[in-house]
Amino acid sequence: MLKEFKEFIDRGSVVDLAVAVVIGAAFGAVVASFTDDVLMQTISAFVGEPDFSSLSFTLNGSEIRYGAFLTALVNFLILAFAVFLVVKAYNTLRTTEEEEEGPSEIDLLTEIRDSLGS
Repeated sequence: MLKEFKEFIDRGSVVDLAVAVVIGAAFGAVVASFTDDVLMQTISAFVGEPDFSSLSFTLNGSEIRYGAFLTALVNFLILAFAVFLVVKAYNTLRTTEEEEEGPSEIDLLTEIRDSLGS
């Protein structure tokens, strides 16, 4: 069983997943700080409140806290946009690297086959 566990840990995907979780947690902390400390403070300069959580109304004796939902929605949109920018930058970098490498072996072999067949 110890051997199987070692083989499981030695797989690259497990290590990649662990790195992704750690970096994801750190990235989430950075985005949360940006949201709470920069963006929401900027919004509060215009609106008057840095946090919408206190916004609510009462309906038939029940408190509807729509401000907490707005705060969660703003946080989600910022995080989603930040992830979008990171993925977009990664895809651009990967595309640039693939263009620098030139044609793949399959492309070259296809060209050779086509030129021999003509």
